[in-house]
Amino acid sequence: MSEFFVDPSGDDSWPGSETQPFATLDRAVRAASETTGAVVVQLRAGCHILTDPLEITRGDITFQAYGCATAEQEEAVVSGGRRISGWQHHEGSWVAEVGELDTRHLSVDGRRVERASIEALPGDATCTGTGYVTDVTVDWRSPADVEFVHRGVYPWTEARCAVASTTVDADGTTTVTMAQPAFGHAHTLYHFAWDGHVSRGPGLPTRIENDPTFLTEPGTFVLDRSRLGRHLLRYLPLPGEDPEHTLVVAPVLEMLVRVTGVADIAFRGMTFADATWLRPAAEGFLHYHGGHYYTGGKVETVTIEADRSWVTVPGESSVIPACVRIENSTGVRIDGCRFTHLGATGLGLTGGADLVVRDCDFDILAASGITATDSRDVVVEDNRIHHIGMDYSGAPGIAISETSACTVAHNHIAHTPHCGIVVGSARGTRILHNLVTDTMTALADGGGIYLSGSQGDDADNGALVRGNVIEDVHTPYNFGLYTDYGAAWVTVEDNVVRRADSSSVLQVFPPLDNVVYRRNFWDADPVGSDDVPPGVVYADNTTLADPTALDAATATLRAMAGPRRDEVDHLELG
Repeated sequence: MSEFFVDPSGDDSWPGSETQPFATLDRAVRAASETTGAVVVQLRAGCHILTDPLEITRGDITFQAYGCATAEQEEAVVSGGRRISGWQHHEGSWVAEVGELDTRHLSVDGRRVERASIEALPGDATCTGTGYVTDVTVDWRSPADVEFVHRGVYPWTEARCAVASTTVDADGTTTVTMAQPAFGHAHTLYHFAWDGHVSRGPGLPTRIENDPTFLTEPGTFVLDRSRLGRHLLRYLPLPGEDPEHTLVVAPVLEMLVRVTGVADIAFRGMTFADATWLRPAAEGFLHYHGGHYYTGGKVETVTIEADRSWVTVPGESSVIPACVRIENSTGVRIDGCRFTHLGATGLGLTGGADLVVRDCDFDILAASGITATDSRDVVVEDNRIHHIGMDYSGAPGIAISETSACTVAHNHIAHTPHCGIVVGSARGTRILHNLVTDTMTALADGGGIYLSGSQGDDADNGALVRGNVIEDVHTPYNFGLYTDYGAAWVTVEDNVVRRADSSSVLQVFPPLDNVVYRRNFWDADPVGSDDVPPGVVYADNTTLADPTALDAATATLRAMAGPRRDEVDHLELG
């Protein structure tokens, strides 16, 4: 076995030994590609800054923090960020010229900083086919940097569309022209009827972000790109902050690491941080469901009630990318790592087999924690996933689709704006002993654990949802355990649900088929349990409205849910 060491204070001309380490991970990967046999890359403490994504196409490598799994483990951070300096004071803000830097994110002393925003378009505004007209003068300094957020176009969606320009007319009214093709796509996608009332388009924005005139709340920022090649980063500091003693990091890279087509790769004890995702600013983000968004093309109509209620959905959709990507690889182990301050999904597993993610932390993420697609024999266990979906509210903590024999067990998913765990069409999925708390904090029509579509073709290879505890599911119209949209071959047993809008639902469209609910405990009867549909077996479930009685009856189940180690309380992050 060969061993290489990387230290931010090292030198890439050195041999990569413990006493003469490399300076960069890229140099260590190149050294590994020139070596036969197994390789271990030891990362010494510090921030390992990437100037380009790390591409790994050679297998049999372990990357780990120095002293991994010992009391002396060092903190090694793999970062796609850039430290911002050269601040000037202007109108109470800090201003730095940052060249061609483009980012949607910022951190200050490790704290995520939100883009400056206002709650609504000023005045009496109306939506048109190309944008908006409002009866007041809108005086934004950099209109082409402004982005509209549309929460709840459908109850489960949150879209983003960029402004192209504003024009103030002679009478003082303002025409806001939206960027294309996103705004046109929004009018194509978002078309629905409910009880005979028909609506088309995204409607008025629910939040508007990123103009210097919005910079009134301390601890927020704006990136002004109105000067070509001389962008200005503006930050309104919190009381007591001093630019000389404050670490400000702007994510630059959209992807940190990609592993492609290899076997036997491991990451142990490392932190992945500081990435962004630029597509929404350039092309819009027409969210549909979960991590999926619409980029144009055919839409399909789903009829809920003939001539009265229907909704259009994408014929095809794209998925929010991951900042760390494992593609078409086997025998990958990710153990004891942290994924934080990332502008898209934390970790994406695609097209591989024998993939394990264990004992990791996923927090402060713009989208999902973990996604697994088109893969088999995936194990996601004992992880802590919280404060995710911070930019893309539909993104779940864990999303599984088109997988075979995937197990999601003993994780704690918390503080998510929509679903905790989502399983699309798959085969042989096991969702076991997870603790899911404080989900559905922003959007509606979802649940702590959500499954849709076919999960197999018989009881043996269908989905099993067992021993999970789901607590505190917020927003109206949600279901703690939610089998939806033609879910088939699902067994839901020995779970606990409390403090949800509804514990579960048995009557959905398209209807459930070969779905079993048994031996579950909840504090309210599921919707439809008084008239169980033909495709559902509902047996031996217990409803206990009294919290003390429910606690007593479910003590063993609750003790088994969540990560299987003494858990440090990571879940009170802001």
